[in-house]
Amino acid sequence: MRFADPWFLLLLLILPLLAWSYFRSGSRLSGRVRYSDISLLRGLEQSLRLRLRHLPYLLSLAVLTLLIIALARPRSSSREQKVDTEGIDIVLAMDVSSSMLAEDFKPKNRLEAAKKVAAEFIAGRTNDRIGLVVFAGESFTQCPLTLDYGVILTLLESQAVAEEDWDGTAIGMGLANAVNRLRESEAKSKVIILLTDGVNNRGQIDPVTAARIARSFDIKIYTIGAGTRGTAMYPVNDPMFGKRYVRMPVEIDEVTLSKIAEITGGRYFRATDTQSLAAIYQEIGEMEKTKIEVTEYTRYTELYVRFAGAALLLLLAGWILSQTWLRRLP
Repeated sequence: MRFADPWFLLLLLILPLLAWSYFRSGSRLSGRVRYSDISLLRGLEQSLRLRLRHLPYLLSLAVLTLLIIALARPRSSSREQKVDTEGIDIVLAMDVSSSMLAEDFKPKNRLEAAKKVAAEFIAGRTNDRIGLVVFAGESFTQCPLTLDYGVILTLLESQAVAEEDWDGTAIGMGLANAVNRLRESEAKSKVIILLTDGVNNRGQIDPVTAARIARSFDIKIYTIGAGTRGTAMYPVNDPMFGKRYVRMPVEIDEVTLSKIAEITGGRYFRATDTQSLAAIYQEIGEMEKTKIEVTEYTRYTELYVRFAGAALLLLLAGWILSQTWLRRLP
């Protein structure tokens, strides 16, 4: 319970003074009769009416107390919160070509590192719809935009590199597929995070053309080039000698990736290891924050009527008692 005008409660300080003044001057205000000897009366027990002779005045103090509290306007409150969220629609476009098996990212390879960091990124989002598109020589939608993060995390975890018959790097096709997932979105912010470790060498759509299409739908693209600088160890299954490693040059088309990001108002990042990749996703997450507005409503229920009503009842009771059973002679 709260008070709308709590300063009125200071009036309660006068109540002890009124009680003290009443009991101090009570004997002077009452009538007296002189007797020559009252020794016989001292042993008599006081009646109930005598013991309650101060009740009307105490009731008047109670009435005054309730009226002061009513003046202070007591009221109860209940609060409600309305949370307005402005989510972001995000599509992760991930390269799953065989070159993602290069082991320059720990603890295993580029693909596993990319999956792990993307999973951490997804787990850290709230109220954002997230989709997953993968591409190699072709592009596929693994998961449409969804708020069910459990589903997308399961699909992400089970993702493997492309089979030999659709291997390659079709960056433009991956972007076009991701744009198609976002083109009908009504979100205030639409984002594609594209991760690749190579150069566009497959597909019917050029990456720059796909970026321009994305811009027409007000879609921002963040591009990430994943791979160490120089060369990286790549596993090869030799029919005669089994699994062996060869050192392969790391070729990432950073010029095209930078242009894609520039066209759509995004940024290009280069990740050379798992730690830098995690930092990139964290930075993108900081730049693309979900807007959350909390509006708090407080509802008040005025309680002063209850106190004023109780004061009226006590006033009536006190008056009736003082005029009947506890009536005092002048």
